[in-house]
Amino acid sequence: MDFLSCNSQVMLEKSMGFLWTKQAAILDNIANAETPEYKEKIVTFEESLRQQLEQVQTPSGQGVRRAVAQVLDQAEVQVTVPNEAKRMDDNSVDTTEQMVEAVRNSYQLQYVMQSISTELAVLRSAIRGQ
Repeated sequence: MDFLSCNSQVMLEKSMGFLWTKQAAILDNIANAETPEYKEKIVTFEESLRQQLEQVQTPSGQGVRRAVAQVLDQAEVQVTVPNEAKRMDDNSVDTTEQMVEAVRNSYQLQYVMQSISTELAVLRSAIRGQ
């Protein structure tokens, strides 16, 4: 099995891409907090991935690992713009909420980076034979 393309490593890669896209959307939202008629960007990944993975739980003819790998490979980050305004100027950005999300997302990015680093350290240790 190729360690760098195993399901856990692919999931970490997809998570990093999701969190990076989410951080960019949050920063766009904060930067446009005072722009009239600006609609907040919302980035989702977990719900669509969960639904796709639930469909895989009963594989027909193929291995679970291969089915999960296909779902992970096809999983995409979704950026949506709801059409609801929170303020009188039709802007839907709540700056406080976005700042909290930015901090939360930052911690999640650190956790994923630490997980990737740990997995690569295990691989490096295995290669060295230690």
